[in-house]
Amino acid sequence: MKPRAIIYLFISLCVTLMSWEAQNAQAERAFHEEVSAEEAIRLRILADSDSIADQAVKREIRDEVNVEVTKWVDDLTDMKEAEAIMESRLDEIEEIVAAVLARRDLEQTYTVSLEETQFPTKLYGNMVYPAGIYKALLITLGEGQGENWWCVLFPPLCFVDMEHGEAVEQAEDTEETEELQEEVQQEEVETSFFFVDFFTSLWEQIFG
Repeated sequence: MKPRAIIYLFISLCVTLMSWEAQNAQAERAFHEEVSAEEAIRLRILADSDSIADQAVKREIRDEVNVEVTKWVDDLTDMKEAEAIMESRLDEIEEIVAAVLARRDLEQTYTVSLEETQFPTKLYGNMVYPAGIYKALLITLGEGQGENWWCVLFPPLCFVDMEHGEAVEQAEDTEETEELQEEVQQEEVETSFFFVDFFTSLWEQIFG
């Protein structure tokens, strides 16, 4: 083999491997970005029961609470500041809940608090909020035995869930995650075949 051919082959190999690594890193970054529990405040509303009426009450309270809290935190970037504002205005959230119940002529008990609460995994595009304990605005209606609603209140992302229906369960999130992984793996396989074809062609040009 000529020295020039060896140098050419070596340089081509280095450039190709660097390109491959860059593509893999880019695919990994595009796959998801994990958000820490220290960066988010979530909302959880537990309905009294699974009856149509109780679920409708839950959704009405959800909508009004989200609109009000979004006004408070929309321009904020610091979680601690957002938490302090919510903590200081819990009475206003209670007033919203009471007003909704009054409009519906319901004498239903409720509690409103800002506390540590367990949440399942949640996906917003490529943003992953992993399962775990989050600071959350927790609203419990009546017995709190009905299907609950959860979303990310800070930064304001609840409107995303509202546009797509009820919040996604962890199992559904897992399916979406697996689909994304399959897409990335398929891209890697296609890239691998490209490199095989490339080096086969290069080898034939040099030694063929």
